Amino acid sequence: MPMLRPNLFLALLPVLVFLAALVSLDSYKLVRLRAVLLTIALGVAAAVAGLGVNNWLADWLDLAWPQFVRYVSPFPEEILKTAFLVVLFARNRIGFMVDAAIRGFALGAGFASAENVFYLWLRPDADLSYWIIRGFGTAMMHGGVTAIAGILTQSYLERRKQPLLLAVIPGLIAAVAIHSLFNHFFLDPRLTTVLILIVFPLLIIIVFRASERKTRRWLGIGFDSDQALLEMVTTGVLAENPIGAYLHSLQGRFPGEVVADMLCYLRIHLELALRAKGMLLMREAGFEVPPDPGVQSQFEELRYLEKSIGTTGKLALHPFLHIRVRDLWQITMLR
Repeated sequence: MPMLRPNLFLALLPVLVFLAALVSLDSYKLVRLRAVLLTIALGVAAAVAGLGVNNWLADWLDLAWPQFVRYVSPFPEEILKTAFLVVLFARNRIGFMVDAAIRGFALGAGFASAENVFYLWLRPDADLSYWIIRGFGTAMMHGGVTAIAGILTQSYLERRKQPLLLAVIPGLIAAVAIHSLFNHFFLDPRLTTVLILIVFPLLIIIVFRASERKTRRWLGIGFDSDQALLEMVTTGVLAENPIGAYLHSLQGRFPGEVVADMLCYLRIHLELALRAKGMLLMREAGFEVPPDPGVQSQFEELRYLEKSIGTTGKLALHPFLHIRVRDLWQITMLR
């Protein structure tokens, strides 16, 4: 029992400390502490489910343990973790590579923490070297591969217009492959642990830097274009350009009252988008923006206007709404 405390420290702390470092590196504060804790809890749930699935598969397949952990167990474990990632993407809780990496690593951290607590109960007499490898190696592997799955999924969603369930496949394949490779123990476990501690943090930091550059570029371009379009809509003066011509053409295709509702819908959507971008810029500058009580009423008005303009009217506005993962995320953030 006296050895349990250092074992627990080694089993849980490394992956949680690295997760805290990732959150602190996020200059835009895309993922709040509450969201991180919730994602860790989802990772714990995935570990509990994975334990049950692996026990059933082990009894059913009757394989030797080395073959089972190399070729079977990576599949249910990574599928379960990735399934929770899919839920987060589907609910528009992820919009950038940075929050994909943080959410993915948090899922893996929760999974690894639950798994290590189980092994602490199973093998309380294991020596410190075993817990160093599990804490700094296995746990970091779980967090790292799920972060990679999140990063690849976000990358595919940004670059290609694909359904979410297709976009997640490359990340899932990569996570399973790396997990299986890790379980083959081609190298001494201590050397593998050192490699993981070098490669995974370096990869994620590179992604962070690239994502922050893209975020700054997106904020600059998006803010200017949304502001210009909002000015056109609120003043009623349609510029003599393709955007103005398109908006003007709506008057001949829809009844007057529907066009008015469509322009009102577009105005509120643009106001919310600009508000969200402004919040990100304030966070980067180190300021915390308090919740705006007026935002809720704008969302209620949006829901009413959606029914008023119907599916056809919403499709007609689609070129201006920029309905992509990142833009849906910023609206969800305001909620």
